[in-house]
Amino acid sequence: MPPEQSAQPRAARVSARSAVEPFHVMEVLKAAAARQRSHGDVLMLCAGQPSTPAPAVAREAAIGVLDSDVLGYTESSGILPLREAIAAHHRETSGIEVSPEDVIVFPGSSGAFTALFLAAFDTGDQVAMTRPGYPAYRNSLAALGCEVLELDCGPDTRFQPTVAMLEALPQPPAGLIVASPANPTGTVIDPDVLADLARWCEEHGTLLVSDEIYHGLSYGRATTSAWATSRAGVVVGSVSKYFSMTGWRVGWLLAPPSLRRPLEVLTGNLNICPPAIGQHAAIAALGPDARGELDGHRERYAANRELLLRRLPELGLRDYAPPDGAFYAWCDIGHLTQDSVAWCRDLLDDCGVALTPGVDFDTVEGHRKVRLSFAGSTTEVEEALDRMAASPLLQSP
Repeated sequence: MPPEQSAQPRAARVSARSAVEPFHVMEVLKAAAARQRSHGDVLMLCAGQPSTPAPAVAREAAIGVLDSDVLGYTESSGILPLREAIAAHHRETSGIEVSPEDVIVFPGSSGAFTALFLAAFDTGDQVAMTRPGYPAYRNSLAALGCEVLELDCGPDTRFQPTVAMLEALPQPPAGLIVASPANPTGTVIDPDVLADLARWCEEHGTLLVSDEIYHGLSYGRATTSAWATSRAGVVVGSVSKYFSMTGWRVGWLLAPPSLRRPLEVLTGNLNICPPAIGQHAAIAALGPDARGELDGHRERYAANRELLLRRLPELGLRDYAPPDGAFYAWCDIGHLTQDSVAWCRDLLDDCGVALTPGVDFDTVEGHRKVRLSFAGSTTEVEEALDRMAASPLLQSP
């Protein structure tokens, strides 16, 4: 007979670096899915993604390459036609000189950030970012052993960092992450402020990481690229947002020469290569034939934005960041609750509207904030606002 085995196997060892905060919006999505199964009435104002598919020419390109290509491994830094298309896109939209050698392609901008943080920062390095800001920056850096410096950014600076904030730090950080348009606020950084930040970072040996994945989605406020001032930093791009291709997982970096080989080596080990079919589809999405369809999405977002600006005060939500770009409204609900997680859960239970609690994005004030996404159809956004207006949770105590 085999020897008697213990009832409970020994637990696997868990690393300290894995003890980071969860991305709370994923819990919202899980709860929304449960509500949809039970009630069939959920309106999603929580997801930070377009509600439209990839442009038709991108889908056609994917179908074509399925019949004509093996779709095996590609170059770890991306196929040359895609890097050429990305370089041309930046030349056309940002007016900056970019060559295919400047471009490294990754499995989404998330994969790009992971490789960049590994290539550029060592354990213990200090990296600054805005608060409020995208939580995956903070959590990924923490998992890699970096010290995150949160810059308190409010309405006086349009929720964007300034040189004065950097000057107030005890020493220049190893890196600074800026996002414009930003998640969760939707604000666009002033071109002069971005230029000042880029010059300061170059002068002080701070790597500027400019997240420009929402470029193409702005409403009356111009966006500029950090590379228009200094090429010492890194620009992050993606086909996820304006190009409506979140699940295709294609992002990229524009990187200075010193970082290119380390990034190429790291992504070859971490990812082998970006998704082959996504790369071919992205070439088509970046071309002129997709532009009319994609600009039509932006026009819908603009209409939804105007609807929000009109209706939010009617809901008693008068304190919000100016939604210059992307498809978000960052709202203060402190007059309604001091627990945004519970409030969002209760709102979903009450009327089937899913919002994102602010704790994901702001470690200090997030308990009294929520993010609304207006990426859905105008009909869905209007119905969601109607339901919220009728909910007792929107009535001040």
